[in-house]
Amino acid sequence: MEKETPDSVTLLLGYFPDLSPQQIEQFSALQDLYTHWNGQINVISRKDIFSLYERHVLHSLGIAKVMSFQAGTKILDVGTGGGFPGIPLAILFPECQFTLVDSIGKKIKVVNEVSQALGLKNLSAFHARAEEVKDRFHFVVSRAVTEFPVFYNWVRTKFLAEQFNPLPNGILYLKGGDLEEEFGRYFEKARFFELKEFFSEAFFETKKVVYYQIKF
Repeated sequence: MEKETPDSVTLLLGYFPDLSPQQIEQFSALQDLYTHWNGQINVISRKDIFSLYERHVLHSLGIAKVMSFQAGTKILDVGTGGGFPGIPLAILFPECQFTLVDSIGKKIKVVNEVSQALGLKNLSAFHARAEEVKDRFHFVVSRAVTEFPVFYNWVRTKFLAEQFNPLPNGILYLKGGDLEEEFGRYFEKARFFELKEFFSEAFFETKKVVYYQIKF
């Protein structure tokens, strides 16, 4: 039997031990799928493809350590790239609906191919800019696509008023480093969750999940 490497689905099980057999199968398939598609359309840096589970999958699931989405939650992933954080979250929360958008069409092709191969029924992906999205959602997630004030203006009108999750509807943003200057006037109202409190790998030392509640 091939020995499991540290950067595999075993890494995820250390932090998410209650994964179902189907979820384990789906997460396990990601390495081969992204290795295949990354060879054709570069959506992950060449060096990072060998750290896929730590730097992309587990990083995406950092949002799940802050927020456990309830069944029926609608989530928009803006600037999803190759499908992060949307695809790992869609696997983890099969009873939620995920919409993934990116302004680069070839990246959305990869997202759709990976989603189809995994059999994800709760994910739709579109070649579009955030401003072009007409639907509304309970949460918007993203992984550092731009500075937060710019991002906020992209998505501030995309929210549903209906509330039924542990945190009020809002933005969950994966970011790193010192954010006080970048966030400016938004800093005081944002909540910053240090991923090093959830994950022991050195990669997460400066990584954060930023939560920003949308007021109605």
